[in-house]
Amino acid sequence: MYNFEYKNPVKIIFGKGTIAKLTGEVPSGTKIMMTYGGGSIFKNGVYDQVKKALEGFDVVEFGGIEANPTYETCMKALEVVKKEQTGFLLAVGGGSVLDGTKFIAAAALYEHGDPWKILSGEEKAPVTRALPIGTVLTLPATGSEMNGNSVISRTSTQEKMSFGSAAVMPRFSILDPETVFTLPDRQVANGVVDAFVHVMEQYLTFPVNAPLQDRMAEAILQTLIEEGPKVLANRTDYEAAANFMWSATMALNGLIGVGVPQDWATHGIGHELTAYHGIDHARTLAIVLPGLMNIRRREKEAKILQYGERIWGITDGTPDARIDQTIARTTGFFEQMGIPTTLSEYGVTDSTIGKIENRFARRNTLMGENKDIDSRLTRTILTDRL
Repeated sequence: MYNFEYKNPVKIIFGKGTIAKLTGEVPSGTKIMMTYGGGSIFKNGVYDQVKKALEGFDVVEFGGIEANPTYETCMKALEVVKKEQTGFLLAVGGGSVLDGTKFIAAAALYEHGDPWKILSGEEKAPVTRALPIGTVLTLPATGSEMNGNSVISRTSTQEKMSFGSAAVMPRFSILDPETVFTLPDRQVANGVVDAFVHVMEQYLTFPVNAPLQDRMAEAILQTLIEEGPKVLANRTDYEAAANFMWSATMALNGLIGVGVPQDWATHGIGHELTAYHGIDHARTLAIVLPGLMNIRRREKEAKILQYGERIWGITDGTPDARIDQTIARTTGFFEQMGIPTTLSEYGVTDSTIGKIENRFARRNTLMGENKDIDSRLTRTILTDRL
């Protein structure tokens, strides 16, 4: 196991009826900006619960943060923050709203020109200060409620970039599993797969003798495999919804990633598919991960075989045969959740693969736990999924 430091200051308030506890968590005497997305919180009653909890507080609102939050929309929100002199941001929604709000919080105190530099390539600037944030989670998926990560798209350049900083970790996050009850099938499926691949990015690398992290990761994977279909079949199964929600949080709060190598190439490649084609984030992961497992089967052999045995019970056959079965079981689970796993099913052709390859070559992008997945290998992985 590698050396590590771990600190997670996010206060989690979990369970039914917990949105009312907002009253005791948001700061008094500070103007609050409440951010949200396309309006689902009005239909599921979350908006009314939040507003009731915030009675007596000075609140302004900013809605319309997209499913893939854009730089353009976040900059409009930033104008409101500065005009209203808000001192606290409350994100109410799924991971996209949370990610957008983190960027807004960082951009509000950024003093070095265009806040895009927080995200962009060689000019990327570290975030050391941000407005404080709280969250009310309505869609389990990204784990953004308990980490300092954010991913933002820029429409004008067809880019999707990320940043991470302890400065944008929420002060608190309220997780009420009953918010899952009104989610459409697509969002449930996306959430399960998103959380699943978050675990895989931290688990499916190479062994470093970290059995506790491995088994915690495997526990999350097994829980998602068991509970995901239950939520999809019966949205009002509270226990299944609660287990799904907590699994998604645990998948990316940093705990299973301490002391072990991490990959994140599936995410890096997947972001490009969203940038060029608008494909849902989780669906890009379901496309890319099987290709990466196949092309990197030698480099990841020990962990793929361990994953296949412990998660899917695959023990017979040659290593390659077992790896093939393991990939098939993984794609089968994604498809069970209703998510297609090939590029052709989304209308993506070799032309887009070429654009991604060229962009990564220009950026000199190197990904994976060994930092050896370059533009050429990215083409090979994506071609495997046509």
